[in-house]
Amino acid sequence: MSIDGFGDFASTALGVGRGSNVKIDNRVYFPHSLGIFYSALTQFLGFLHYGDEYEVMGLAPYGEPNYLEPLREVVSIQPDGSFRLNLKFFRHHIGNVSYTWQDCAPEVGTVYRRALVDLLGPPRQPDEPLEQKHKDIAHSVQATYEKAFFALLQALHKRHPSDNLALAGGCAMNSVANGKVYRRTPFKKMYCPAAAGDAGGAIGAAALVQSQLDKSGEVRSSKLEGGDSPFLSSIYDLRSKRSLISAYLGPEATDKELLGLIDWKRKEIADAGCAILLINDEEQLLDKTAQTIADGKIVGWFQGRMEWGPRALGNRSILADPRNAGIKDVLNAKIKRRESFRPFALSILREAVAEWFETDDDVPFMMKVFQFGAKYRDMVPAVAHVDGTGRLQTVHKETNPRYYRLIEHFRDLTGIPLVLNTSFKENELIVCYPEEALDCFLGTQMDLLVLGNFFLERKS
Repeated sequence: MSIDGFGDFASTALGVGRGSNVKIDNRVYFPHSLGIFYSALTQFLGFLHYGDEYEVMGLAPYGEPNYLEPLREVVSIQPDGSFRLNLKFFRHHIGNVSYTWQDCAPEVGTVYRRALVDLLGPPRQPDEPLEQKHKDIAHSVQATYEKAFFALLQALHKRHPSDNLALAGGCAMNSVANGKVYRRTPFKKMYCPAAAGDAGGAIGAAALVQSQLDKSGEVRSSKLEGGDSPFLSSIYDLRSKRSLISAYLGPEATDKELLGLIDWKRKEIADAGCAILLINDEEQLLDKTAQTIADGKIVGWFQGRMEWGPRALGNRSILADPRNAGIKDVLNAKIKRRESFRPFALSILREAVAEWFETDDDVPFMMKVFQFGAKYRDMVPAVAHVDGTGRLQTVHKETNPRYYRLIEHFRDLTGIPLVLNTSFKENELIVCYPEEALDCFLGTQMDLLVLGNFFLERKS
């Protein structure tokens, strides 16, 4: 199933894949869209930036389902398992909804109409405090979305009985709903790509062309086999299906480039009160980094090729000790400057998932939220949400051996096989290149930056 705002006049497409063929046999067409529904209510709650839906998802556990009944007027489930919007609450189909670019960020015009105000009361303004009413609406929005989402999946399974589900589209970023698929549907295995939204179309297009080349037996060029371009390398990875289990397909920095950056910025680093250490011994580097995390400090971790998609997955990450309940406030004060209700994610050794969570599954791209086991949630308050859940990334030694070994070192020190993992950024885009990582480190109160094998520690 693909489910999003809109694409080629359809917001939802369902079908079955067999071999190399995919047959789409059911669609939900414009103007009906669960993505538009979620976006409209996101705006209603005062979160006006493009992509702010995750704010509502993070706020939802703090509320109660007190607005489920009125929201039944907004979204209705059809006998065939599909859904319809009550269009009197929306304006995307009758007005020119603007899409503009302001202050380096996209902005979308208002999607809802006055009828929604009459139904739910005054919308929250961005500068107004969050009240319990807003939390209750957020909870009810998430519950309404899930009801329609699981009705679609139930209908899909009935039409095409299978254990396996492939999920894509912008709405597939709703990790809370994704984490309930095994409990709410007959599916037993779900795959959701690292870039489930529009950006993933690039890899999908490459995969399609590669499959056609494989069928035709066309000889690949030497440039494709060993070129320096990350994108060409990504296409090459598709031959072994590596890109389906690894998100590390972006640019990387060479040792020579890192050394050049350190030399260029050496005075600036010293003026910031930071010591520079080059540690070529892998175990020593990992042990010192794990100890720094266990000591309650905040670590910038820049390694290898950048992740493809919106999640930091251990190559462009900020790491911290999940046992430290106060570390969330420290992170928000020193670096992230984001809302206090938003939870931080975690990276966990794949083998530890069955013990620590109620669901055991691969989550390599941080696309699912699972319930912690009851005895563990209090052990890691920095990553356990208010409802006892955690948004997790399973770390596999085959796809990211250095990150896997770092978490092993942390486990050996603390008994905890997971670390807090948030995206390496202050209040802008995630860092991509080493100079961006260094600038972010120097411009915040981060304690340590591990840049490849360089260990930059703030001493003052």
